[in-house]
Amino acid sequence: MRAAQLAQAAKLLDHLQVPNQAPRHVGRLVGHDAGMLEVTGFSRPIGAGARIRAADGHPVRAEVVGFRGSRAILVPLDQDAPLENGARVEPDSAANMVQVGDGLIGRVVDAMGQPLDRKGPVIASGQWPLNGIKGNVLDRGRVLERFDVGVRAINALLTAGRGQRIAIMAGSGVGKSVLMGQMIAGAEADVIVVGLIGERGREVSDFLETKLKHQMHKSVVVAVPADHPPVLRLRAAARATAIAEYFRARGKQVLLLIDSLTRCAHAQREIGLSLGEPPAMKGYPPSALAFIPKLCERAGVDSRTGGSITAIYTVLADGDDNDDPIVDTARAIVDGHIVLSRQLSEQGIFPAIDIGKSLSRVMADIVDEAHLNAASAYRRLWAAYEENRDLILMGAYRPGNDAVIDEAVQRRQQVLGFLKQSTKAIVPADEAISTLIGEFGR
Repeated sequence: MRAAQLAQAAKLLDHLQVPNQAPRHVGRLVGHDAGMLEVTGFSRPIGAGARIRAADGHPVRAEVVGFRGSRAILVPLDQDAPLENGARVEPDSAANMVQVGDGLIGRVVDAMGQPLDRKGPVIASGQWPLNGIKGNVLDRGRVLERFDVGVRAINALLTAGRGQRIAIMAGSGVGKSVLMGQMIAGAEADVIVVGLIGERGREVSDFLETKLKHQMHKSVVVAVPADHPPVLRLRAAARATAIAEYFRARGKQVLLLIDSLTRCAHAQREIGLSLGEPPAMKGYPPSALAFIPKLCERAGVDSRTGGSITAIYTVLADGDDNDDPIVDTARAIVDGHIVLSRQLSEQGIFPAIDIGKSLSRVMADIVDEAHLNAASAYRRLWAAYEENRDLILMGAYRPGNDAVIDEAVQRRQQVLGFLKQSTKAIVPADEAISTLIGEFGR
């Protein structure tokens, strides 16, 4: 009789697919301090997902961020959840996978992949690891093909390459997001992935309606405002990068934009300090600075598929300090940086790019000699004026003492005029380069 019952039960459960028949790790919530949850009996690796049964019966998502003795330290992904002592904690294997596919095109999702645009559920055709797939470093191809961004100053003087990683650095209110919008409008890309991380909630809808209005048909947006938990901000940046990696693996030319990298570092700083990490440079623990190369190194050219991720990261220079640890770390890892000047923006010059402090490390590999010489001539005039600005403005410099300075003074308005561009204008690369060679070529 018992054998027959077991056989019947086995037949009823035969259609169920159980990927892992090992015992499940079920823990209990025993501590809640400053947003950190302590759980016993939950032996899961750092970064693993979890579900906590809240007092109202709803599951609360969380992520393992560390250990304290035999207890796991978790960070909840949902705010203001009614958690109680002894709550059941279960593993969530799906938390570390990103739903990907063409169904994401034209959609706006949050850090967990849930739609924000009220267009119904996102139809995904596959999965991709949240933290990417480790590959051979030799599979990363060189940057040899020009990438047109539609901005005259960048196309001509800081020429970008397909697969390059670029940081836009500036203080608050100098025009980072506006410049990013210009680059989106003029970019030649198959897919555009935008991560709006830790910004004002109002800016999300503004970004969609103004800067992405005509590119939404090929764009994916991951948005997490500043009032969300820090772990969600980190997950949003990782999710946007994972989506870009998926399309690159399919041979697509992807433009990835993260606004901003500094907010991600601030989120990692909050988590690191809560875990007891010692603050290092200007209050940033080591994990906050280590997060930047970990994220940026995922972009680039894939020589196997021919796809690429051209990544643009905005970096907020706190107090206009270009030696800020986050700015310095980002500048050291990317393939080029664009520094915006508050002084130029106050003069009404937009985009307010400080050419002397900006650099494209791949420009020499993707432009011809005539273009390179014209760009060098422009930089020479820029540097000559900036180095002697105080003498010139005080009237202490006497014309005729230095031919380069004399030319820099005479052509100052022409140099600044080359930078100026309307936010709605798109200047193709060929036009920008021919103008540069015509005005500043030798």
